[in-house]
Amino acid sequence: MNNQAVKTADGKATHRDNVVEISGLTKRYGEFTALNDLTLTVARGRILGLIGPNGAGKTTTIKILVGLAKPTSGTALIDGADCMRDARKIKRLVGYLPDRFGSYDNMRVHEYLDFFGAAYGIPRRKRVKRIAEVLEITASTYMHDRYVATLSHGMQQRIGIARTLLHDPAVLILDEPANGLDPKARVEMRELLLSLAAMGKTLIVTSHILPELSRICDMVAIISHGKLRAAGTLADIMKTVTQTRWIEIHLDKEEALPTAIPLVEPFALHADEITISQAESVLRFPTQSGESDWGKLLSNLVSAGIVVNQFREIQTDLEDAFLSVTEAADNGQETSRPSRKSGQVAVGESNG
Repeated sequence: MNNQAVKTADGKATHRDNVVEISGLTKRYGEFTALNDLTLTVARGRILGLIGPNGAGKTTTIKILVGLAKPTSGTALIDGADCMRDARKIKRLVGYLPDRFGSYDNMRVHEYLDFFGAAYGIPRRKRVKRIAEVLEITASTYMHDRYVATLSHGMQQRIGIARTLLHDPAVLILDEPANGLDPKARVEMRELLLSLAAMGKTLIVTSHILPELSRICDMVAIISHGKLRAAGTLADIMKTVTQTRWIEIHLDKEEALPTAIPLVEPFALHADEITISQAESVLRFPTQSGESDWGKLLSNLVSAGIVVNQFREIQTDLEDAFLSVTEAADNGQETSRPSRKSGQVAVGESNG
């Protein structure tokens, strides 16, 4: 599923709407290909989640977009500016927050922001006003006079985002902004990123916390072995990579399980993948059948005298999509059966 373009959720994005345009982007280091023919577009005001295992090509992509690396071939444009040829313009258009960014512990927050505002070339009088604005946007005004060294990790992340906003960039590239944050700070970060998108900013976000990422992203791009494996909404990705769906049946009592299992087996994709929870009297299984077949199964269960308390499809999430796509890439396949539900997946913290 290479070279897919990420468009708006309603499919109406036009070329003029696309702030980030990547075409045929390739980066080689000798015989090693870190990025292979990446083509991707992101529309204005959208949040793209860029995910992949360590060494997938995420960091290489980011470095090219912010002008820190030159591609072997292909192009990357931000608001029409070439990331290689228009380096000065790219610096004005992009705000970049790396996973680990430098801070000056002996500076107060307003001094820290003033230092970077000067580096961006913002005149002194405008800097004072702009510092107040970015602190308000990030809900960090109360930190104005505090020393950076006294701030919690979550507070420092917010100040880091405030720093990226100083020159009012069109695109924000945030590498693991929720990394190391506690649950409360992650919620606050999520709300902040959504508010930035609502302001018209275009965000490219990497994260290894997939459930968190799925809550904020309009689109997802999955990279593995330097190639774009899937791109689009989560629903679009899952429709493309697999037709497998998961069904969960809650019975009224454990004693009904032996009778129910033989009835379920003909509808399951693989009989040995039927999972049973005796304590909850629940059956779960993968299937490629549709709603009409599910109706037949439910009718068969009821006809057998089995009381069904709940019969539902388990919604596929971003973890399933990631595992399905990357496992297929590892096996040299285009598609793969989704893995069973499991705990949180670590995609890779900062190396890409």
